Amino acid sequence: MTNNRASGILLHPTSLPGPDGIGDLGPEAYRWVDFLAATGTQFWQILPLGPTGYGDSPYQCFSAFAGNPYLVSPSILLEQGLIDSGFLRERPEFDLDKVDYGPVIDWKVAILEAAYVGFLKNKADKLAGEFAQFKDQEAYWLDDFALFMALKASLGGRSWVEWPADIRKRDPKVLDTKREALSAEIEKNKFFQFLFDSQWSRLKKYCEAKGIRVIGDMPFVIALDSADVWAHPDLFLLDDELQPTMVAGVPPDYFSATGQLWGNPLYRWEVHLEEEFGWWNRRLNKIMQMVDLVRLDHFRGFAAAWHVPYGEKTAINGEWIASPGDAILESFSKTYPVLPIIAEDLGVITPDVKALRDNYQLAGMKILQFGFTGDPEDDFLPHHYPEHCFAYTGSHDNNTALGWYQAATAAEKRFCERYLHAEETEISWAMIRAIWQSAAENVVAPMQDLLALDESARMNLPGSESGNWGWRMRPDALTKDLATRLYELNLLYSRLPAAQKEKITRELAAQLGDTVKPH
Repeated sequence: MTNNRASGILLHPTSLPGPDGIGDLGPEAYRWVDFLAATGTQFWQILPLGPTGYGDSPYQCFSAFAGNPYLVSPSILLEQGLIDSGFLRERPEFDLDKVDYGPVIDWKVAILEAAYVGFLKNKADKLAGEFAQFKDQEAYWLDDFALFMALKASLGGRSWVEWPADIRKRDPKVLDTKREALSAEIEKNKFFQFLFDSQWSRLKKYCEAKGIRVIGDMPFVIALDSADVWAHPDLFLLDDELQPTMVAGVPPDYFSATGQLWGNPLYRWEVHLEEEFGWWNRRLNKIMQMVDLVRLDHFRGFAAAWHVPYGEKTAINGEWIASPGDAILESFSKTYPVLPIIAEDLGVITPDVKALRDNYQLAGMKILQFGFTGDPEDDFLPHHYPEHCFAYTGSHDNNTALGWYQAATAAEKRFCERYLHAEETEISWAMIRAIWQSAAENVVAPMQDLLALDESARMNLPGSESGNWGWRMRPDALTKDLATRLYELNLLYSRLPAAQKEKITRELAAQLGDTVKPH
């Protein structure tokens, strides 16, 4: 057994509390990092940070490189003098438990617009210089993205595949004309990205100072309606009119008789090979500027992806087509000799997927909720976990632990109760304890499970188009009792950071008397 055991909590920034209807990168994010550090928890896992579009899904973003401006903190803008306190006194009253994206987006756009006006009025030399440097450094994606968003706004928010042909096909003269006509909107979009980047960079430095490593997320596929597909159509399976020819999904299985039809465009691999996976490397490098580790969502797509002809209503009529995953990972290895990657290797995993994962020594994932089939030999039960993996009670796509239990079959419940030696009221923490004490080097639980919440707190229900991504943690959730309980698990199961173990133990002992004794 190594001494590198660690734990983490899955909580997307949108789920943080705060007065503006959605979690952001302001004071509550710093309080969250303080909570993680005080409990000896070493990982903060998040979902993709990109700008969300239809359905508000972080897995369907307008860019694989940009950040979500709705995460920009008004409190920090106030500190910077970009908005005034009077403006914030006009904020609507928002739900503390859910993100109501329509009103929230209207409010956040108003704040961002006001901040841009404040920037143009004041033009502080330091901020203006930082903005100019940001535009120069990020031009390789920022120029196309800012133009894309300005065009989208001018065309009523329509998907780019519905734009006029000359804009859709990027006629150079037409785009030059549009750049001039939309120059103010383009610059504003760049400024919004600058605000996100500066606030995230500041928060990330705080995480580093507190010993917290951030786990990000890079999906295998990206959204069709994105700046990336519009700007680089040669990289994707599109026809002469730039409509998809094949789209992504997964085939029918035990869970769905018609499979899942995601609709994301798939890759023209010969072009990626010719450019030596330049787009993929730029993408990984960008996310690694923001996080410490990255989860490759739908890792099995790097071995082979399910291709469904565009226009099909279900995912039934598709085929597996091989992907050059070995070449992609080899390309990544030139920059990252030890790949900072977690392989999301869930679902029906074939030998080629396992070989790809193991050849690059990537940690896979184990989900405890999948283990209660009644078979003690099930690989998802903690006594079978390998050391080199990330074990979870559940992911963002799963029900909460309590929600799973309440919806489980009678047989699943009986086996779960026998295995965990727990009843319904303690199921969430019994599942957390089970993976914490396993051999898995790294373990993660969604925040909803630490709070023992039911299905109403679920983050996402795959296959549903609305009602997802809205859960928020309440402002009073981070109690001393919760911190003590989490710290105790990290202590008991050797998951405290070695350098901080003695210090954290001493501090908590001082706070709590003899409840926790130094070790």
